[in-house]
Amino acid sequence: MENKMFCFQCQETAGCKGCTQSGVCGKNPEAAGLQDLLIYVTKGLSAVSTALRAQGTEIPAEINHLVTANLFATITNVNFDPSAIRARIRETLDVKDLLLPQLKDPSSLPEAALWNGPGSEFSAKASAVGVLSTENEDIRSLRELITYGLKGLAAYTKHANVLLKEDPELDAFLQKALAATLEDSLTAEDLTALALETGACGFKGMALLDQANTEAYGNPEITKVNIGVGTRPGILISGHDLRDLEMLLEQTKDTGVDVYTHSEMLPAHYYPAFKKYPHFVGNYGNAWWKQKEEFERFHGPILMTTNCIVPPKDSYKDRLYTTGAAGYPGCVHIPGAPGEAKDFSAIIRQAKHCPPPEELETGEITGGFAHGQVLALADKVGDAVKSGAIRKFVVMAGCDGRAKSRSYYTDFAKALPEDTVILTAGCAKYRYNKLNLGEIGGIPRVLDAGQCNDSYSLAVIALKLKEVFGLEDINDLPIIYNISWYEQKAVIVLLALLSLGVKNIHLGPTLPAFLSPAVAKVLVENFGIAGIQSVEEDINLFFGEA
Repeated sequence: MENKMFCFQCQETAGCKGCTQSGVCGKNPEAAGLQDLLIYVTKGLSAVSTALRAQGTEIPAEINHLVTANLFATITNVNFDPSAIRARIRETLDVKDLLLPQLKDPSSLPEAALWNGPGSEFSAKASAVGVLSTENEDIRSLRELITYGLKGLAAYTKHANVLLKEDPELDAFLQKALAATLEDSLTAEDLTALALETGACGFKGMALLDQANTEAYGNPEITKVNIGVGTRPGILISGHDLRDLEMLLEQTKDTGVDVYTHSEMLPAHYYPAFKKYPHFVGNYGNAWWKQKEEFERFHGPILMTTNCIVPPKDSYKDRLYTTGAAGYPGCVHIPGAPGEAKDFSAIIRQAKHCPPPEELETGEITGGFAHGQVLALADKVGDAVKSGAIRKFVVMAGCDGRAKSRSYYTDFAKALPEDTVILTAGCAKYRYNKLNLGEIGGIPRVLDAGQCNDSYSLAVIALKLKEVFGLEDINDLPIIYNISWYEQKAVIVLLALLSLGVKNIHLGPTLPAFLSPAVAKVLVENFGIAGIQSVEEDINLFFGEA
């Protein structure tokens, strides 16, 4: 059967090989092809901007923002709207053509930097520049590993930009690395080194976002979050963008409409700044992949600030709104660039005429264990380790997903010895954050640092523990890494950990399809990367006979 598309960037890609007819995520071949072309022209723009920087020309922040927004739009489950992607391609080509005359010597530019064409040529060009256009399997694998890491970095820097934090050096690296994936002269060794450098910059990007979030909203603190519902109409906000939430909370004050978080927006409740809003009720539902059922039962409008969008059912499609890089055909998109106020009045008007959300569950979940909070407990944690009350920490950060095999993570959490503590961030937490796993000396056995973006906290905590225990090697810490992944922000987290020297990371439920056998072998031999086995086998591997 002829391929209509090719995409293997997420964990659920068909057969763990690649989606060729339509995306498991719901992305159709048209959108997939246009996203391929968007990546291609963004690489071309990045080659031009990198060459301009080399001759001393300053690149405006607006161009940096265009690059990061383009990459963000191609992350899994962010933007499914072909018209929006076409518009991005056109804007990128137009901006590139404005920059080209400023370049003194364009002779070394790649074809991607020189190509332009009308919209009628987009589809044909897309089919020629997709993932499979790199014939060498190992070079392709490394180029995609870098590109997906850069997509994750772009997501972090974009969120920081929204809060008016900039790092031109990170933007320059991102564009230089993106352009480098076009260079046929780079060897596998060169690209491997670039992948690790991407990880190091990913860590800096997460630090930038952490600074932006904490300066704007305070340091996350231990918080009990309501998972029940109120009696008033509500708006459900999902995704990762805290500035969007802030604007929504301000605009819904005294309207009679409540605001609830969903999935990756849950950690917003941990920030002190958001606790002043009495209509900020709690968290509704679970991880992203359950949204078809949960969005239908919420009854009110839903605002998707980023990923992960599941193609909506007709029953609530007219209640689904997108903003930022997110988009879906037929759903209203709320515009607004970094630093601009967004108008959520249409969402609020609709909410007022909707019934209250249907109750899914009751009770509370506890979180807010970002690095500031955990470091405040460093002495207590250190004493618990030294006394033997805590034997090991288990980092179970990452993504959740639909695959039935992900029940492994629930079963693994249940099977952990009672003298272990889970460190988590990302929507992977929904596999175990409602389990009653108890405490160790007042320390909860599940410490939720926040969003996938907040995996930075887990690295900072590990580095602090290394200092507390006077260790020379981060791998000597009593920490196990058993991480689940789904999309490209998880890729940059993995690369960031590797750049810090962390080894023996277990990754599941499958290893990435974009890793060729040779590249996977390098990761296994040099970094101890491994997959998961059965719960029983892994518990025995990590702890021996309990």
